Formats: sequence, structure tokens, C-alpha cells
Amino acid sequence: MPELPEVETIKGDLQETILGKKILKVYVNDPRVIREPAPLVFKKSLEGQAIKNILRRAKLLVFELSNGSFLTIHLKMTGQLVYPGGSKKSRVAFYLSGGKILDFNDDRLFGELRLVRDWKKLKFVQGLGPEPFDLTCADFKDMLSKRKTEIKPLLMDQKFISGIGNLYAAEILFRAKIHPKRSAQSLTAEEKEALYKEMKKVLNSAIKHGGSSVDDYVRVSGKPGDYVRYHQVYGRGGKPCFLCKNPVKKITQGGRGTYFCANCQN
Repeated sequence: MPELPEVETIKGDLQETILGKKILKVYVNDPRVIREPAPLVFKKSLEGQAIKNILRRAKLLVFELSNGSFLTIHLKMTGQLVYPGGSKKSRVAFYLSGGKILDFNDDRLFGELRLVRDWKKLKFVQGLGPEPFDLTCADFKDMLSKRKTEIKPLLMDQKFISGIGNLYAAEILFRAKIHPKRSAQSLTAEEKEALYKEMKKVLNSAIKHGGSSVDDYVRVSGKPGDYVRYHQVYGRGGKPCFLCKNPVKKITQGGRGTYFCANCQN
């Protein structure tokens, strides 16, 4: 699933390419990705609206429209936004002023599109924790001190902190030299500070390099993100650790694969 760096990259790409354009026509080729309102109402309500702003909250994209409504796009596992589009496989095609098309693609139909009056009232949004970049180090330390949960699943808990998923949780913990099964409460003040600093550094670096294309994620141009080249542990099970040369291990936590170095992380 695209995480914060990927969705932030897509937001930036869209701001550079479609901001200010008008939605002339909407073709709903597969209504199963439309969560609300009914597909025909969705289509008719979007046509004629200009895209005033593009926002991100956690892993959610939000288009602010000229009539005061909001188009929200949750890419989930396999959703993509491609511009210029025109693929016959698109689930929804937005024909924009200027003669080009924005495609919403989703092979496995996990993505969700909504047209709402107030995106902040969505149940999913109201349950989100703070954004990583909105936290001070003191805030983060205080949040961790109250939790007995293993640190990696906690970093992935969108109600605790929003936007971090499996990939970046593994990379952050490796760089902070913290074992993924440690409880949050067990971390020292120095470890909490290291975790906070590495969280910011990893996420910023991933955004700088356009995110990580490890599954279906692509940038709006259709090109892959480049941060895969900088992965230290994710997807490297059995390969030598870049620091100590011992093999990177893979375990299962919360039903997800966790990559780490048992020698470097404690």
C-alpha cells in the first residue's frame, strides 16, 4: 500500500500538473470503486468543477473543488493515478480542461473514491492519529511512554500516528537501531529521540526520491519512485546487512512481514 511518502509524492505531482483544471467529463468504467454518492450522482456532481487545491491526510488524497465539495481518493493496495491517462483499463477517467485525462487505475478494486461535503467528517479521518511532521520530539516521547505495544505494529497503527506503514516502519527502526519487538514503554529517552529523528529523516528522504515502487505504486507520470535504492532492510530477507554483514531476518508481526537485523537492532 502506498504510504505517506508515496501519497505525498502523488500530491506534489498532481499540484504541478492538474491544479486549476476543470473536470469536463467523468467516465465511471467500474462503479465498484465509488463509495459515495451513487455513481451517476458522483459523475454528474463532478462535471464542471475546477480543482482548487489538492491535500493529503495520512494516506488519503483530497481534491478541493470549486463548488465547495471534496473528492477523496484512497489508493489502498493497488490504486494508481496516472496523468496523462487514457488507458482502457482505468476504473474512472477524469477528462480535464486542456484535453488530457486523469486515470484512476486499480487492478484489485481495493481503492475508494468519495465525493463529500466535508472530508474531515469521514469516520476514517476522524480516527487518525497525528501526522509525523506535526509532532515535536517531546510529543512523540510522551506518546510512546504510554504504550506497552511492540514498537513496529505501533508505528503502523494509524490511530497512533498516521501515514507510516510496513515498509517505512522497518526502515525507521533499523536506522534507529531498535528491535521491532521491543515494547514502546521499554525505550530509553535516547532511543525515543533517535526514533523520532530517523522517522523524520527516512520520510523526508523517501519523499525527496519519489517514494518506493515495490508493488503497484507509480508516480503520476507512470514512472517508478526511486527510494527502493536506499532500502536498508525491507525486502532484503536473507541478504547481508549493510552494516554488520549478518543476514537480514524476516519474521511475522501482526500478520505482516517484518525485516530487521538481529545484530544491529536491540
